[in-house]
Amino acid sequence: MRLRKKWWARPELEESNIFISKPADLKGKWREEFGNNNPIHLELGCGRGGFLTENCKRYPDINHIAVDLKDEVLVYALRKVKEVQPELTNARIVALNISFIADLFDKDEIDKIYINFCNPWPKDRHNKRRLTHIRFLNEYKKFLKPGAQIWFKTDDTDLFNDSQEYFKECGFNIDFLTYDLHNSDFKNNIMTEYETKFTSLGMKTMCLIATLK
Repeated sequence: MRLRKKWWARPELEESNIFISKPADLKGKWREEFGNNNPIHLELGCGRGGFLTENCKRYPDINHIAVDLKDEVLVYALRKVKEVQPELTNARIVALNISFIADLFDKDEIDKIYINFCNPWPKDRHNKRRLTHIRFLNEYKKFLKPGAQIWFKTDDTDLFNDSQEYFKECGFNIDFLTYDLHNSDFKNNIMTEYETKFTSLGMKTMCLIATLK
């Protein structure tokens, strides 16, 4: 569904110190931006910010960067952060086409990536747009630390099966895998808004954790 342009969204974002309007300028300098040497976790496709906000609250000693494409979505993520915890200091929000994600980070700068319910791009000619495709994984490897993890959740079986092969081909070990996360023994899940809504309607969430060798 196409979002209607909200002309007020960018000015509201730019008024906040957690929105980074020129993120490429911070390549190699993200720890300076946060003012500490804590690990940095990256969420690709943050939506309205529920996952980001809960992550920041639960793990205050980790820095969190959330990326999405549209100001019209990110402004609600910003509001969620401010509503739940106005003084939150370990969150930053970035508007970006994820195809350019490697322009933002230097070698070994990121400790973990979250990819939650990304577009499955089911047609063969569109598979390269998947955020777990080899094309993207090779971009992430430019800035992930050795031993860094990618946590991936989806409700699309074809995407989940194909992604397992993408990770293996790209030099990742799959350390955790389930086709039914909420009925597994996994204890550290944070549910997204999408996940909460559709789980209540009977959707099963698939999840894997891949570690860079």
